[in-house]
This record gives sequence, C-alpha cells and structure tokens, in this order.
Amino acid sequence: MIERQLQPLLHELVGVVLAPTSALGDATGQIRPTGVQGVFHADARVLSRAELRVDDQELEGLTHGEDGPHGTRFVGLARWLGDPTPDPTVRVDRSRRATRNGLTEELRIVSTATIGVRATVSVDLACDLAPIEVVKSGGVAAPLEAKTGQPGVLTWTAEGTTVTVSAPDADVLATGERATAPRLTWPIELPPRGETVLRWQLTVADPRAVVVGPAGEPEWSRPEVTADDRRLVRLLDRSLDDLRGLRLAETGAPGDVFLGAGVPWFLTLFGRDSLWAARMMLPLGTDLAAGTLRVLARRQGTHVDPATGEAPGKILHELRRHEFALPDDGLRLPPAYYGTVDATMLWVNLLHDAWRWGLPAEQVEPLLPHLQAALRWLGEHADPDGDGLVEYVDTTGHGLSNQGWKDSGDAVRFHDGSLATAPIVLAEVQGYAHEAAVNGAALLDAFGRPDGDRWREHAAGLARRFRDNFWVDGPYGPQPALALDRDKRPVDSLTSNIGHLLGTGLLDADEEGQIARLLTTDTLAGGFGLRTMSTDDAGFSPLSYHCGSIWTHDTAIVLAGLARGGHSEAALGLAEGLLSAAEAFDYRMPELYGGDDRTLLSRPVPYPAACRPQAWAAAGAVLLLQAATGLYPDVPGGTVRLTPLAGPELGALHVDNLRVAGTPVSVTVNQTGNAQVKGLPTPLTPTLPTQRNPKTPLPR
Repeated sequence: MIERQLQPLLHELVGVVLAPTSALGDATGQIRPTGVQGVFHADARVLSRAELRVDDQELEGLTHGEDGPHGTRFVGLARWLGDPTPDPTVRVDRSRRATRNGLTEELRIVSTATIGVRATVSVDLACDLAPIEVVKSGGVAAPLEAKTGQPGVLTWTAEGTTVTVSAPDADVLATGERATAPRLTWPIELPPRGETVLRWQLTVADPRAVVVGPAGEPEWSRPEVTADDRRLVRLLDRSLDDLRGLRLAETGAPGDVFLGAGVPWFLTLFGRDSLWAARMMLPLGTDLAAGTLRVLARRQGTHVDPATGEAPGKILHELRRHEFALPDDGLRLPPAYYGTVDATMLWVNLLHDAWRWGLPAEQVEPLLPHLQAALRWLGEHADPDGDGLVEYVDTTGHGLSNQGWKDSGDAVRFHDGSLATAPIVLAEVQGYAHEAAVNGAALLDAFGRPDGDRWREHAAGLARRFRDNFWVDGPYGPQPALALDRDKRPVDSLTSNIGHLLGTGLLDADEEGQIARLLTTDTLAGGFGLRTMSTDDAGFSPLSYHCGSIWTHDTAIVLAGLARGGHSEAALGLAEGLLSAAEAFDYRMPELYGGDDRTLLSRPVPYPAACRPQAWAAAGAVLLLQAATGLYPDVPGGTVRLTPLAGPELGALHVDNLRVAGTPVSVTVNQTGNAQVKGLPTPLTPTLPTQRNPKTPLPR
C-alpha cells in the first residue's frame, strides 16, 4: 500500500496569535515535533518543539484557558513531588503569550506541600524554519543546529531569518546530540508552601517577511453589549480578541492595516478574506476598510500575466514571500497571485459600503482611479468569452482550478456528484458583479465622474442574463444553479452560494423570497448553521471542505442578507445555529465545521484542518450583531434605517459604541422588537420600523 502524505490535523490543538506570530500546541501546553505544532512567524515555522518537563517527566495536564487576548494558561501537576497525600501539592502554571516578533513563556511552580521541594525544570527546543506549505502538506524538515554565545541564549539562522531564545537564568545544553535539540534547565528548591517563576522568550528577526505586525490599538471601536442571549456577548468578546490578534500590515507600509486570513495556513494578505472581514467590521468604524482598500489598491493589476493571473484593474488573491507549492496537489502559486474571480468586485463593494458608513470623501477620492480600473476589469477582462457573464479558468495548470470562495478542486459539482468543467460561471459572482456595477455607478455619480449610466446598464443586462440562464427546477421548486459549466449547462446542485445573491440587486422580491425558502429547508439548514451543499446532492459529505460542511462566514453573510431583506424567521434559524456552534467551540469560531444534522450530536463535529482563529469567521460575530440591531446607515444620503432582528426570539439588546461617520452610536431593541438609536451625527435621520411579527417581512 502506498503511504499518503496527509495534511496535519488542527482541531485538538490550542493556539495563541498576535500576527504575524502564532503558536499551536497540545492541550497540556506541549509543543511537540509533529504535525503542525510549533511557533510560526509570517509563513515559516520558527520553533518546532518546546516540551516542558520536571525531573525529566511530563506534567499531568489539568486544563487550559484564555489568558488575555493573545495568551493561554495551561495548568499541570507534578504529583511525584511534595506531600505523599491524595491531594496534589505541586502545581505548574504555564502561561504562553504571542508577541509581534515572537513568544514568551512564564512557568510558575507552586507548592502547598509541608516539606521542601527540589527538582529540575527543563524545556527541550528545536527549530526547523519549515515553510508553511511544507507543514501544510504533511512534510517534515530537518531541525537546524543551534548556536550558543551569551549565557542563556540560543540562536538559529537560515535564509536571512534569525531565531533567538533567551532564558537568562537557565543553563543551556546545546552540544553533541543536543545541537539540534537544545535544552534549557533550571534547578529549583522550594521551601514548604513556596513558589518560583521561570521565564524564557523567543524573538524573530525576519527582514524578508512581506507582512509585519502594526503598532498601536485596533482600528475599530469595541462595542459594549447587553443582551438577553448571553451567547452573543461572549461570541463578540472572543471574536474581537481574535481579530485584534490578526491585524497585519505590509512591510514598508505599516500604517495601512488589514486582517490576515487565518491561523496557521493563511496568516497573510488574502484579497477576498481581508475584504469580506473589513466589510463585516464596518459597524465598528471605517478605518480598517480604508487600510484594506489602500493595501490592495497598491497591488492592483496593471498588465496581463497568465502566469500570475494578473490583469489590469484586478485585485490580488494572496501574497507570500515565495512560491507556495503543494506538489501532491499539483498546486504552485507565485508569491503575488491574482487567481480570484471575485476580489475585484468585493473591493468595489467595500469602498461603496465604507462610504455609506461615513468614510470621509478625502479618503474616498484617492481611491477613485482604482475604482475606475476595477470597473474596467469587470467590463474588459472578467468575461473572456463575451457572453455577458463573469467566468474564470486557470490556464496555467498549476493554479487554483476554482477561483470563487469555494476554491477546492471538487467544489463545483452537479446534483449527481459529477464535477463541472471550466470555464466556470459562479452564481454568487454574478451577484457580486451586479452589486459592484450599481455601487460603482453610485460612487462615480457622487464624485462627478463619468460612466454611471453605463454601469447601471451593465448591471441590468447581467440581471437579465442571470434570469435566463441560472434558474432550474429543483426538489423544492425553482432554484438558481450553483454555476454554469464550460458548455453553459446549469450546475444543478443546491448550495449556500445562492444566499450570497440576497441584497445584491440581481433578484426581484419574488426570487429573493424563493431563495429564503430554499435556505430554510432541512437539507441546507439542518445543521449548526448553513450547509455549503444540500444533503440531497450526491456530492454531499458533512466533512467535505466545500460540499456539505458549514462555514462560519458563509452562514453569517447569508443570515445578514436574510435579515436585511426582511426574512427574519429564516435569519433567526441560522443565528441560533451559529450561537449554538459558538458555545460548543468555546466562542472561538473555526473557519468551518461539520455539516452533520443537529439531531446526530449535541454539538457540531470539528473539521479537523480548519483555521482557528480565522478573520472572516471572527468578523461574522460583528455581522450578526449588526443584523440584531438592524442598523443600516446611508451617510451620504442622510438617512439610517433601523430594522432589527432582535426582539421576541433573539431577545432584547442594547449596544453602545457602534460607529457611524466616526461618531459613537447606541442602539436599544426591546423584547417586542421596538428599536431606538441615539448619538447619530447631524443631519442623519433614522427610519424606524413599526412593531412587527417575526414572520412579517420588513420594509426594504
């Protein structure tokens, strides 16, 4: 039998992050030289081992828990030490904290014994500087030899990166066999009921990294929330802590902050992920959106390059320091890769929505040439075969074969399970394109630029073509196909993609109503959120990456679209699924999880290789909060719509410190669903709904 090289699992590991540094270890606190365990900086593993022992024995792990936004505390026992009683008398608390350029650990050894304690504490280390793609593919890298110099200091150096461990009070063993497995040791002596604290620190100098950790506090406000459903408060608090740890900036431009996509595989700039996360965060301010827009505008395509997928006006997919290669998958991506069909439209839509939330004109105007370039890409490069629909195909043979957000190779399947052949025309991408054309036209008009009518006509034509080509008969009535294949055949599976069409303007009210009905069927909504593919489709698997699993951000986006469109009962069902999943995952939402039915287990099944934390999963908590408050501002238009999802089912809610045009705003929703907003900047006028039944559509 041929042994397969498998991607390592993540679901049982415990992580800390302060980008661009992250660390993953087991539940006892050990970082073992196996799988994906290690300390990572940018896209390299800078420490592959950190195993704590006392008298050459491992501690018995008791528990672990969050220790501030970027730390975790592990509690273990050394029961062979201390009093010979049933109760343990020697305990070790191991506090691990990520920093922008490394990691610190504090080891607190506490004795409640009536006798003195003598022991030797040690930490075994290793560094392999393995690239993240080697780790992701299940590969291994040989540990490097450590160098010693000053007392208590170890260094490793390769390819311009220097890793330093310092423990001033420790003895260092790093010769002979210990050259690649150095050990820090501390002899300790505790009096009865005594304690001591030991410390060591990791620092990384990585001048070739393409991303850095920005200074200062986050670019968004931190809302204060009181809610009948405490799960919403806990989810928001943990998510904001995680988002704080995912802040990044490009090397050389530290002032423009964006969110790295996720730990550990994607802690860098990803166009789609960073744009969606910034869009979800708009209720907390526009600064993150502005930074994200500027970073991607600087790397906007200028010429046609089939090798990288670049085209004039196109927005970047991902940024690495070197080629990202997974040989077993045939994947080989250049350092700056443009293989995304949707990021350009998402860039336009983020600019528009940030403007509506109050992004100042002086920040919008410098981005208008990039807006015009993005619209030109939509008109000149997004439709290679000229049929009036947006499609993609990888022409290199080693890029992403699917280039929407469901970008795995088997993501686009017919109802019978067969794979669609590229070029692919995705349903939700047509919605994004329609929305971008309309939103781009609004920005062009507002800032005195030409071609607004052209893009509105473009959007109208796209809506007609979508209506003519995508709707098929399904088991629950008419449904939009997932996509069109190379021969323009509708890919007739029922998927979550259709939920992304809500609110894009591509559909009429009756069509949106039908989609809302489809999204509430048990085949899609029977799990802890929204399944990516229905259980009726032959390609369904609850642990498929894109064909049956549940993605946090996907559920949040669709939930928000339902709530905004007045389909409150459907939105509330998805909200309950997300909040139940959040409780099971200790409120740190993973990238995705299993799409098993809620009747199978009392908790969702983890997807074993999911990023956690992940930017758009964490930002989904803010989108859920916005849906609950129903706050939809149009600062240029001078109005704010208030149509809350909170009320009889979700419970009462009060939120302080939301942001509209930079001004703190408060929203209160009582148990009947009546809402009040305070603090709106002049001259914004709120439009308040009447008291409603949750089954009654809200006004658009």
